[in-house]
Amino acid sequence: MNHKPLFVGLWPYNAAMNKPGPVEPGTLWVVATPIGNRADLSQRARELLAVVPMLAVEDSRISQRLLGHRDQPVQMVAVHEHNEKRQIQKLLARLQAGADVALVSDAGTPLISDPGYRLVQAAHEHGIRVSPVPGPCAAIAALSVAGVASDRFWFEGFLPTRSEARRHRLQALASVPVSLIFYVPARDLVDMLEDCAAELGRRRPAALARELTKLHETVLRSDLAALADRCRDDPDQARGEAVVVVAGSDAEPLAAVDPLALARELAAELPPSRAAGVLGRLTGLKRRQAWELIERQRNQDQAGVPEDGASVTSNS
Repeated sequence: MNHKPLFVGLWPYNAAMNKPGPVEPGTLWVVATPIGNRADLSQRARELLAVVPMLAVEDSRISQRLLGHRDQPVQMVAVHEHNEKRQIQKLLARLQAGADVALVSDAGTPLISDPGYRLVQAAHEHGIRVSPVPGPCAAIAALSVAGVASDRFWFEGFLPTRSEARRHRLQALASVPVSLIFYVPARDLVDMLEDCAAELGRRRPAALARELTKLHETVLRSDLAALADRCRDDPDQARGEAVVVVAGSDAEPLAAVDPLALARELAAELPPSRAAGVLGRLTGLKRRQAWELIERQRNQDQAGVPEDGASVTSNS
């Protein structure tokens, strides 16, 4: 029985490479790899990694374990957050010459809190086909077992490492009404969960998914305060990688403040400098923007011009 290749256009099936004239560009394959259990590598990914001539990897030592037996050698190019911009031209050149390239991360789906988006963006901009080979993703795996609403969610990834910056970011997320997904090095779990409890609410439902698909997999569900206590009392929870999934806020959202309306009231009640300062703090506008808005409102008030810009005329 003839077996049709799964990867049409994949080296060595790219017939254009053996023809004279212009070479058809290769394909950039975005390949998901296991997050712990190697058996989770899909058959499609396994077949691709057995023949693709070039891999864009985070760590060649980790990616090498997934290759198994190959009839042809593979070239690995390190692509990480510190060198991605420099490596793009090398990878684009190979793709434009007709070779396929597989982008893989150390674990899970590339680009999800991992490098690669600049390479994918550049491939699109140069007319190169980009195709996914889907598979494991820690965020989705954790959400699937968290027991919180999953119809909509906010993937935040890694929070800042410093508590002050982390709390500031959590304050901005406190009123988000959909489930929140965070990646956390397990060694930071206690501090991270304590900050979440302080800023999102001690009784906010949440789940901790640690070392997913591995031997010591742990899935715990409780409220944020209880999860922080459990991790503080159990040193084993400080090992490996973790995902924290937090239920969205159930509070009624506050009405948004109209910057123009606020500027009009502040301009009428406060000196310009103080009015601009308050406006900037409450709306997030830069100081110059806030100042210009306050001045505009003051000038309109002095000229008797309403908000729509029409002149006020008198019938007397």
